[in-house]
Amino acid sequence: MRIDTVLLKVAGRCNLDCSYCYVYNMGNDSWRAMPKFMAAETQEYVAAQLGRLFIAQSLPFAVVLHGGEPLLLGPERLQTLFEILRTSLPSACTISIQTNGVLITTDVLDLCAAFGVTLSVSLDGPAAVHDKHRVDLRGRASHAAVTAGLSRLQRHRKADLLFSGILAVVDPTSDPDEVYSYFQMLQVPSIDFLYRDGNRNVLPYSKGGLDTAEYGRWISVILDRYLADRSPPRIRLLDDMIKLILGGAGVKEGVGLTDFGIVVIDSDGSITKNDTLKSTPLGDRFNGLWTVDRDELAHVVRSPEFLAYHALQQPTSPICHACPELGVCGGGMLAHRFDISNGYDNPSVFCSDQKWLIARMRRYLTAYLAQRAAA
Repeated sequence: MRIDTVLLKVAGRCNLDCSYCYVYNMGNDSWRAMPKFMAAETQEYVAAQLGRLFIAQSLPFAVVLHGGEPLLLGPERLQTLFEILRTSLPSACTISIQTNGVLITTDVLDLCAAFGVTLSVSLDGPAAVHDKHRVDLRGRASHAAVTAGLSRLQRHRKADLLFSGILAVVDPTSDPDEVYSYFQMLQVPSIDFLYRDGNRNVLPYSKGGLDTAEYGRWISVILDRYLADRSPPRIRLLDDMIKLILGGAGVKEGVGLTDFGIVVIDSDGSITKNDTLKSTPLGDRFNGLWTVDRDELAHVVRSPEFLAYHALQQPTSPICHACPELGVCGGGMLAHRFDISNGYDNPSVFCSDQKWLIARMRRYLTAYLAQRAAA
């Protein structure tokens, strides 16, 4: 068991009100009891704990500042946090920020450049696509503010080092050609397309049923454009799945059977499960609540309760284990397997979508190999 990603929920609030947000808008209101910001004392505990975790496992991990919206901390508090993290961790442990982009300023970018912190920006596509679901707390469109922040990031003198890419949540009712062309126009370095959260009882947005493939058809058009593009951005989902079909390994959770260790530390210092589980009735909390000021993180991640949760990342459904595409699909995200009747012991709600996408990838690879053989 090793931890490769630590999500720090440094802000318990957000300046946007995205309709699909699993933290605020999927029925779990535990955020109301969380501090608005991770306190300075809690940050000190976190940094010390992460330093000891690195020593215990002797392998680096990625630290991702998350929320809510982490840039709500402001430059002064961000600088203090960066200082204590960099003091406690070796340079091999990367630090990044997942931001909605609205609060990106030159001061924030200069600060990130000074401490080697990268940024990924959430942007779903052109204004009509993005603003359909990503609005501010007064219901106003956010696209203009996000793209203004993104423009500052792309113009910064250290943009090549700072900008890791775009996180885009899929709207299967949008035009995938238009979305791809938009990101192509923006010249973003990478795109991480994410399916909407949902489960087998509460279907994801615009998904007609367990046997339909709205998301798979949508992302297959992205695949078509991607493979035809002579200078494409990196698309992690497609890259990983193609590598897995060819016998390689994925680099992030969600596809394949590679073992990933993720721990989440909330703004009050509690050690929790992956917070996408807020979208299921079973929730994101451990029964015995651990906190960074009281419990040793390196021991927590080796505890029976944490290891049992970690083991659930691998699919348990007999249907999945009998599927010839399990090594590529990986059973999908844990939250997407939930059913009120039997918990997580099911195929993903996106099973049909992934089968559709994998079949299309295999057709491309078969045609390519046949062309190579004939040449």
